Order: sequence, then structure tokens, then C-alpha cells
Amino acid sequence: MPVRGKGKIDYRFDNVDDALIVFNKMIGKYPKPSIVEFNKLLGAVVRMKHYAIVVSMYRQIELLGVSHDGYSMNILINGFCQLGRIDFGLSVLGKMLKLGVEPSVVTFSTLINGLCIQSKISEAISIFDGMTERGYQLDLIVYNTILKGLCKTGNTDRAVRFLRLMEGTGFEPDIVAYNTILDCLCKKGLLKEALNLFSEMKVKGIRPDIITYNCLIHGMCNSGRQEEATRLLNEMVDNNISVYHIG
Repeated sequence: MPVRGKGKIDYRFDNVDDALIVFNKMIGKYPKPSIVEFNKLLGAVVRMKHYAIVVSMYRQIELLGVSHDGYSMNILINGFCQLGRIDFGLSVLGKMLKLGVEPSVVTFSTLINGLCIQSKISEAISIFDGMTERGYQLDLIVYNTILKGLCKTGNTDRAVRFLRLMEGTGFEPDIVAYNTILDCLCKKGLLKEALNLFSEMKVKGIRPDIITYNCLIHGMCNSGRQEEATRLLNEMVDNNISVYHIG
């Protein structure tokens, strides 16, 4: 999730203790800094992945009477999702709507990611469908997150259908999307389907990478198809793709 604040300077810290020192100075000021300034600090703590501290800071800012905006609420939602508390993240969404703060694509994509992390793919797709119905401009990150969630929960057929949905809505699946599904197909032993998708990639001009070949070669080896694995390995070498991660 983007964490850059609105302004020319963002906070950068070597450790979270320095961020807490600055935060304590800020809350002691009068008049209090604007939410924009607090957002810069919250964003810096997010970059250090101290999500519980972000949540604590948010609550203290709220108690000071500083009005939150959509950006700070997105930071809070992200914090809850990273902490595995998607229920609290959804509560923040409800609060945004109650206060008349318009959720953004970042808001919903963060929730979708949080739901997929917890394998709650049906709820994630429900939010995705709501976004499309409301005309939100989606990006490849959102689509790839859903694909990853579908594959994580073993919904390979739905993942392939979702790939076709992407194409139908004008999005060209990228290497990340194809690799996600290829990995799932290979792990399930659906090698024919995986090779068909692999061929489709190349026809569309999407250059396979080390991850693509890694998935296919491991899939072939696990199925006892050593000759096919060797052919793919040779093809990878011919295409000047590193073999370092193969093993």
C-alpha cells in the first residue's frame, strides 16, 4: 500500500524508537500538527512493518481530536490486515462510510489482500465485484491478488476463469498472473493444462522467467517426466535465463 505522505518531505528512520520520539514531540505540540503531518510519520512506521505501533499511534491521534482522512484510515486498515485482524479493517471501512469519507481503490485492494491472506476468498471476490459494479478503476495488482488467493485456496478452475475475465475487461494478464496459475497447475499435477498456458504466454509475447521454468521443471520432475524437464531446462538455458534458482 502506498505510504507516502502529502507534502515534500517524508519521515525516514533507522529504527522505530526514533519514530516514537518524534511522535511524542508531535502530540505534545500546540496547536497539534495536521493529519497530513501525522500521515507521514505513520507511513514511515508502516515501512518498518511495525503495524501494532501504527494502530496505537492512530488511536492516540484520534484521542487528541485530530480529524482523520481517507489516507490515514487506509493506513489503519492496512495495519489491521497485516496483523490478521481483517474484522477490524472492515470496521474501519464502515466508519469511513459513516463519516462520509469516500473509500478509494487502495482501501478496497488492501481489504482484498487481507482477506486473501486469510484464505477468505469468497469475501474478497465479493468486494472485488462491488468495486467493478461501482465503476472503480482497478489495476493489475488487484487482479493478481485475487488470482493468488484463488490459487492459494486450490480454486484452480476459478483462477483460470478469472484470468479470462481479466482479458474480457481489457486487462492483459502479466507474467505474475501466469506464473501464479502455472504454479498451482503444476502442484496439482495438471501438466497438460500448464503447458497449454505456457504456450499461450509465449504466443502473446510474454517472456517466461526463472519462476515460470522453475514451476514447470519441478512439476515435470515430480511426475517422473524427466525428459520433458530436461527439454525445458535446455530451453531455459538457450533463452539466457539463469538456472541459479533451479534445484
